[in-house]
Amino acid sequence: MPILPVNQPQLIRSNQKDEYYLNSLRSCANEAFQIFAGAKQWLEWRKEIELLADLTYFSLTTFAGYQTLGEEYVNVVQVDSSGQRVPSPARRAALIILHTCVPYLLDRGLNRLEQDLQVENEGSRAPEHRRVLARPGVSQWLQGAVNALTEQQKKVLLQTVYILRQAVSFLHRLHLGIFYLNGAFYHIAKRFTSITYLCVRGLFGDSVGLRWSYELLGKVSLLQLALTVAMQVNSYRQRRRARQEWKLHRNLPCSRSSSQDLSVRRSRCILCLEERRHSTATPCGHLFCWECITEWCNTKAECPLCREMFQPHRLIYLRHYI
Repeated sequence: MPILPVNQPQLIRSNQKDEYYLNSLRSCANEAFQIFAGAKQWLEWRKEIELLADLTYFSLTTFAGYQTLGEEYVNVVQVDSSGQRVPSPARRAALIILHTCVPYLLDRGLNRLEQDLQVENEGSRAPEHRRVLARPGVSQWLQGAVNALTEQQKKVLLQTVYILRQAVSFLHRLHLGIFYLNGAFYHIAKRFTSITYLCVRGLFGDSVGLRWSYELLGKVSLLQLALTVAMQVNSYRQRRRARQEWKLHRNLPCSRSSSQDLSVRRSRCILCLEERRHSTATPCGHLFCWECITEWCNTKAECPLCREMFQPHRLIYLRHYI
């Protein structure tokens, strides 16, 4: 029986087949739990149910030393870094934990931390959020740690959470582009554990043209990723420049004539609900306080009223307009 190296289409087909069966298993587990425990409990525990379904699937296949249904579909087997031996049980267990548990814990931790920080800023919405994702032990400890932070530390931590989310997305896209180039390690967990594949039957020829097309796709993906990063860096610089301009203009006098006193209600900022200070116009023509709209643009590049998208550098500061 010939043993051949795998190519990108085989790994992609294998992953698609595994995802199909995983989605079916998750759906059945969710339906069963919802029938026995009710919709309220299901909404609270559905992430854990999906994690349990994933652990069950990979424990009965990968950890037990068998092929997954996707691997069986394309006739590939897992091998360790030597390329000659089946991965050890410890290596297979590490693969399952990195592939299922680590993403779940990271997502849960960032979501919970972000919600606690936002609840501290918004205050009134706290009961509703805590009722959905409350966990008695870790939740209380995390909430106490957030309460002990200063306002400046909370803002920095909230920005750090956002950066971490962007970094995780960037890492996945970078890893996918590298996979298209060299054809190995479709999952990040397999790269960490050095688990690769061999094809036990040569059903899919290792065509040079096929590899070249995937290498081209990898180069395009990496180029797109580089352009995305460059645009995000440029957007960050524009927001930073806007904040610096606000610091320069925040102390400007804000004088009104008697006729303008009669139109205070019409000159209110819709964001802070106070009299507009240092009026700033969006490209769509709506007026806000300079500080209010620049702070808004730190999270959403759109008009708060009409939702028209725009870049922060297109804000127009009206120096002599009240």
